[in-house]
Amino acid sequence: MTLTYLTLAALACAGPGCGSGSGMQVSLPPGTPPAPAGTGLNRVNHIIVVMMENHSFDNYLGALAYAPASPYHTAAMGCAANDHSCVDGLLCSRDAAGGLVCSDSNLKDTGVAVMAFHYPSRCVVPDLDHSWPGSHMEANFSAPNSALTNPLNDGFIRVNAITEPASGNATMGFYTQGDLPFYYDLAQKFAIDDRYFAAVMGPTLPNRFYLIAATSFGHVDTGDPAPSGASKPMNGTILDLLDKAGIAWTNYFQDGPQEASFRAPTGAATDPHFQPVQTFLTYASGGGTLPPVSFVDPGFGGADENDEHPPTDIQRGQAFVSQIVNAVRNGPYWQDSVIFITWDEHGGFYDHVAPPAAPQGSARTPDGISPGQCADLSAPPASQQPGGGFGCSSSVREAQALCPALAQNPNGPYPANCASFDQLGFRVPFLVVSPFAKPHYVSHTVGDHTSILAFIEARFLARAHLTLRDQNADTLADLFDFDNASSLSTSVTQAQLPTVDCTPGQ
Repeated sequence: MTLTYLTLAALACAGPGCGSGSGMQVSLPPGTPPAPAGTGLNRVNHIIVVMMENHSFDNYLGALAYAPASPYHTAAMGCAANDHSCVDGLLCSRDAAGGLVCSDSNLKDTGVAVMAFHYPSRCVVPDLDHSWPGSHMEANFSAPNSALTNPLNDGFIRVNAITEPASGNATMGFYTQGDLPFYYDLAQKFAIDDRYFAAVMGPTLPNRFYLIAATSFGHVDTGDPAPSGASKPMNGTILDLLDKAGIAWTNYFQDGPQEASFRAPTGAATDPHFQPVQTFLTYASGGGTLPPVSFVDPGFGGADENDEHPPTDIQRGQAFVSQIVNAVRNGPYWQDSVIFITWDEHGGFYDHVAPPAAPQGSARTPDGISPGQCADLSAPPASQQPGGGFGCSSSVREAQALCPALAQNPNGPYPANCASFDQLGFRVPFLVVSPFAKPHYVSHTVGDHTSILAFIEARFLARAHLTLRDQNADTLADLFDFDNASSLSTSVTQAQLPTVDCTPGQ
């Protein structure tokens, strides 16, 4: 994404030791009230959503079972449904030097297998292929339109060798606790889901659309223009549902609010829906009123980018998320908050789990709008017709690249043999940090970005919904212990900015 920028320094910690990465533990601040009254989900009064960029589950948490003192194990045949100490990650063993030697692999075009390996740099250059066509080829290299019926996850090396040859074998790289100590600490203390998938088998923009609208209304490419307020899905957005119910929400941003695609901000100083991240840090720490629903965005570009999108140093993003989590954990809102931390899509990085069918019954789309046939309320009635929606040019090209038959009749019936919105994307990391999170818990429940919508809807909106996707999405309630708040006193660590930043140009 290309947005405007604030400085990373504005998010820097203040005071001795803040963000030192020393592993400093923090306890409940003095005077923090006990967990709130009420029962079940109604004990949650603040939902905070942090979505980072472009990493698969295996890339970030595939080595979780092998971390020193990890509470988790893995299983060669996959985790049993009732084994919540089992995490479905990479299959590895230790060599004589203590390094991880893994058996997960993908083939080169020569037939040589490339094994998953610990990536030596926190910066991946160049970016990997995570386009709509490329992602489907990563799922099934020879028959990408059969990714749903025959997912093989066999094309990661070969796709990137074609589209990003300078990347080498980076797609098979993974990180460890040594690279991401803060995330590993959270994952081992709170609850995670190893069956949480991106909403779309494709790039950033359509996945972030699903987080807000439970559909990408035909968009499959980030190259589509999305100026402020121009995106108007016919079924509305979670923002509309919250407004209708009188539930306050705010999009806190570093360089540009993602929700501005749907709502044109009048300026961060006057529009309460769009506020800088520093305001969130102040409010969460007790210096203001935190709304029931918060979307907290990293910096998406420029010199201060910290969203973890390659080639940016991933420790920048870890430091950013650490500030968000610590502000809540050490403030007065901790006792009734849920923080969801996830990533928008896999970013072209390998994952071994086949993406399943999307939870929308037998429908091929969540709202009747097919890939590359964008429709919306930008200029009705013409924009409500297939292909009439705003800013769809890049998506049209990408949809037709994967489905040449669509080019013969771009706005006609969508070809039955072409990939649609009935399959989830690849797995991405998903962490729940909350007093209500079950400690040391791995869920195996299938979820995607619309599960976050379903959770918000279940808590504040009597499960009102936008499309078939959030209507059918699992709320992932099994990750929570609402009655006992068993993680109320769980401490967290702090992360620091990288001592030596590998981001190009630094």
